[in-house]
Amino acid sequence: MVNVISVIIPVYNAEKYVGDAINSATRLSEVLEAIVIDDGSTDNSLKIIEEIAKETPKVKVLHHGNFENKGRSASRNLGVKNAKGGLIAFLDADDVYLEDRFVNDVVVFQSNKEIDGIYNAIGVEFYRKSTEQEKKKLALTTVSEIIEPEDLFEALFYGGKGYFSIDGLTLKSSVFKEVGFFNENLPVAEDTELFLRIASICKLKTGIINKPMALRGVHNDNVFNNENLYEETTRLLYQELFIWTKTAKVDFQRVDEILKRLWLLYYKEEQGILLAVKYWAFLFRKNPKYMFSALSLKYFPVVRLRKKLFSFLYS
Repeated sequence: MVNVISVIIPVYNAEKYVGDAINSATRLSEVLEAIVIDDGSTDNSLKIIEEIAKETPKVKVLHHGNFENKGRSASRNLGVKNAKGGLIAFLDADDVYLEDRFVNDVVVFQSNKEIDGIYNAIGVEFYRKSTEQEKKKLALTTVSEIIEPEDLFEALFYGGKGYFSIDGLTLKSSVFKEVGFFNENLPVAEDTELFLRIASICKLKTGIINKPMALRGVHNDNVFNNENLYEETTRLLYQELFIWTKTAKVDFQRVDEILKRLWLLYYKEEQGILLAVKYWAFLFRKNPKYMFSALSLKYFPVVRLRKKLFSFLYS
């Protein structure tokens, strides 16, 4: 199976790294095309991309209207919508694929027609000074064991078995028809939210998890250095996930767990009972599918001691 994978590479001010990223994808025989989306870069990224595209037929260059900066989700979505491959993979502009990135993936897809995607381990490449502790912590981003597709949602949702990176994920293009695209309302953690959506209704298989299939570039400009932004986005992630369930056939118990997590995060913000009621109304207006279910009653805010409230949510 060759020339079947579309690789989506969003780029914003990555002139130091983007050439290596593109070349790491286009050199692979399984890659049909590398769709590179310039997200309104203000450095030399677009110039570098266009120069590579002149010499490399696999490279397709896209950008938003008026060369606007619209973020990673919008850029990846633009790439997915223009992809021609039956399989879709992603690569950040400061990361690289290793030579055997897709070797096992294509074998598994050929032998198992029922699966929707495969996830693999990735490693790290430091472009800044690093401690031994950092090197050890980031040496392998992976799940710690083989997880059956029907158990993956819970494994990711509750944690404890590790997690995977978008650089190690390969999906059938049909997945996006089932679960939708990246959520453009999320400034960060949009990949995590998409993983949870996919895991809730699709079949993702564990791939190579004992060695890296790609390398994540770690430098001073990484967005994941902004821990406050990730913390601020956490409740929004579960809010968007709950709203999405109105159009998807997600197990009722999983929806319950999403709401439980969402309300625990909300009450930590100490907004007060009136605002809590307004937020409850907002949620169930956005997802009327559950307005008259047991969930709307269970999560209706009531005036009670915080201790009793938390006990109620955990019941």
